[in-house]
Amino acid sequence: MGIAASPFLNPTADRPKDAGRKLTAEALSRRARQRRQIQGLIGASYVVDAIVLLIYAHAGTTSASIGPAFAICGLISVTGYIALSEAGFTERFKDHYFVVPQSIISMIIMLAFTWIAPEVGVMFLCTLFVVFAFSSLRSTPLQTAVVWTAMAFGLAGLFLLTDKPISLPHETYLERFATMTVFILTIGRCMFIGIFSSAMRVSLYKSGLALREANKRIEELAELDDLTGSFNRRCIMRFLDEEIARAHRTNLPCSIALIDLDWFKRINDTYGHPTGDEVLKTFAITVFANIRGVDRLGRYGGEEFLLVLPDTPHDAAARLLERLRTIIADLDWSAFSPGMRVTVSAGVASLNPTETPDSFLARTDGALYKAKAQGRNRIASA
Repeated sequence: MGIAASPFLNPTADRPKDAGRKLTAEALSRRARQRRQIQGLIGASYVVDAIVLLIYAHAGTTSASIGPAFAICGLISVTGYIALSEAGFTERFKDHYFVVPQSIISMIIMLAFTWIAPEVGVMFLCTLFVVFAFSSLRSTPLQTAVVWTAMAFGLAGLFLLTDKPISLPHETYLERFATMTVFILTIGRCMFIGIFSSAMRVSLYKSGLALREANKRIEELAELDDLTGSFNRRCIMRFLDEEIARAHRTNLPCSIALIDLDWFKRINDTYGHPTGDEVLKTFAITVFANIRGVDRLGRYGGEEFLLVLPDTPHDAAARLLERLRTIIADLDWSAFSPGMRVTVSAGVASLNPTETPDSFLARTDGALYKAKAQGRNRIASA
């Protein structure tokens, strides 16, 4: 019988995405279709083996009734499983393929016909390899152990408790042809299962890569501000803590800046919140285009942004912020609305030895307050 793997079956189609939740009608239909495909191949395998048995019968090796009887037994088992599947009975179980029951029934059929027709027993025993190979594709370790144990006991009973002369027919040319066909079919089915197993590994590998990419994207989205694409407050504060610790450890300079869009509430009130959102996006894009790859920009709150500048002394940080202020002030904001003008104020500070993040931010915030008090659209140092 050889339970061959279906080339039409997606090995991962009914696994992780269906696990742990109620299946949709589409998922149930897909699983039922996959089971029908597998059973169709199993049924076809029984019929092919029955044809080989008829060749043996024509050579006079075995009875002409063995082939049809073997096919009937196999097709009855297939029909029974399909009936349970179509009725939805198999969906009550985690293993809706019934791997262990089907494998054990298949082995019983093989061992029974080996006992009934030992003169062609080589064919049934060869097929046991295929049964076990396929069952292992979708078995848990426990299920594999159960199937292997059942097969071991069955073979022990056949070889040790009976004296049936199990034969490998090869006396006549037709017997040699039939036996050759048995080995070709067995090896072909095992290779087919191997190809399917390889495809399964490739599919799982690709699924793993896609899952890692999706998780990476989720992590990135969890760290970013939806509107501006800059880091959110939680993330930029983590970067600040890490950079302060690194600066203390390496004795390298570190500077930060708190940047505030001047009179942003007026922009929202005058031009509308959609325009205000576009202003925030444009500001963030402009900053990203004019800072280094190691620098970090995060939305600290509302229209206020925190810029972390690793390995940057105070003078260099102040020059950078002055350049950013000039670039932003010189942008053609009238593209959003005639007469619109946007400027920023910023406070810049450099890390002192043994300074904590709270005191560092407090000094920077004080510098920003000073820039606003001096008339805005300017940079102040802590």
